[in-house]
Amino acid sequence: MTTSAYRLGDPFSPYLALTRHFALVVQMARRNVAGRYRGSFAGLLWSFLNPLLVLVLYTFVFGVIFKSRWNAQTTDHFQYAMVLFAGLNIHSFFSECANRATTLVVENATFVKRVVFPLETLTWSTIGSGLFHLFVSTIVLLMVSPFFMGQVPWTAILFPVVVLCFLPFTAATVWLLASLGVYLRDLSQVVGIATTALLFLAPIVYPATLVPVEYRHLLYLNPLTIIVQASQNVLIFGELPVWSHLAIYVVASAAFAWLAFAWFEQTRKGFADVV
Repeated sequence: MTTSAYRLGDPFSPYLALTRHFALVVQMARRNVAGRYRGSFAGLLWSFLNPLLVLVLYTFVFGVIFKSRWNAQTTDHFQYAMVLFAGLNIHSFFSECANRATTLVVENATFVKRVVFPLETLTWSTIGSGLFHLFVSTIVLLMVSPFFMGQVPWTAILFPVVVLCFLPFTAATVWLLASLGVYLRDLSQVVGIATTALLFLAPIVYPATLVPVEYRHLLYLNPLTIIVQASQNVLIFGELPVWSHLAIYVVASAAFAWLAFAWFEQTRKGFADVV
């Protein structure tokens, strides 16, 4: 049995690169993060300042100027900005990974031509750098919560669990787009539009209750909806996520990850000829 066949027949195969080459994944993720801020005056400090300034801006615009409310049951004008920010963090993480995936293999052509290099680690390093920005933004959210919300809900400790449930789907998306991006160079344009559509078709800038009941179930066709709602629940509303929804999501995402990884392993044989 070949190595590839073993991987394709093992349901845990998509995660083996992460466990076997964890140090390499961390090193490459650090390189991705450092490269993003290389040459700037503040350097890595921007990873903290950017979400902080954005959250302050949202709070001022939606809380002070528009006096927006997330729903009719609350009179807190600052809550809208906090809920919006929590949802946008999830979307930004996924969008960063998906858009980066379309050129991931092409931009690492030198690794493609090295037979012994584990290309699967490119996916996990991309996710690793995205996770860094996601958790920094979440820390910023939790830091300002006592000022605008009065407290940090205890359910915030469950946020890593919510993110963990999101990783199989994100990894599957990166593997699929990374392989397709080698052969379809216009894919990045399509993915940019698609990720924007996902933003407005999920309850991020509006609550699900604004959608008519007969169409509300369509929101769950968006792969971000369940994760966004779970994040908003644990970080803002102090509510537990809907565990049944997360369980179904994880099972479906794991199957998608296995299929996407199998596709990546099959198509990688032609990468060196194209890049």
